[in-house]
Amino acid sequence: MANKAVKRNINYPIRENINIGEVHISDDVVVMISALAATEVDGVAFLPGNIRKNNVSKTGSGKLSKAVKLKVSQNVVDVNLIINVKEGYDIPETCRGVQEKVLSAIETMTALKVSSVNVKVAGIALEKNKT
Repeated sequence: MANKAVKRNINYPIRENINIGEVHISDDVVVMISALAATEVDGVAFLPGNIRKNNVSKTGSGKLSKAVKLKVSQNVVDVNLIINVKEGYDIPETCRGVQEKVLSAIETMTALKVSSVNVKVAGIALEKNKT
């Protein structure tokens, strides 16, 4: 009988104060922040799994984990994202926008520091109504 890998929901302590309590952020939350930020960048068509700006909040963590991977060590996070770019957009400029937006979103919403945001472009989303 093969052992199935069990996905653990890892929590990162970001604030510890013995007088008030602790704050922990789930890795799924950081993945969601990353996906939301990436889909807000002009030129990003969608993330793998047809994850778009209007449906990212309804997408399960299993589907998001195909598009966003995290590596966290001592409150420092490395983010790896896969995106599809809209036809006609400057790919390096779009990727730079994704990197800046994701870094800003994570560092603003959490106490985690971002050491890198790596973006892989998986494809180009072609316009449907081209004449």
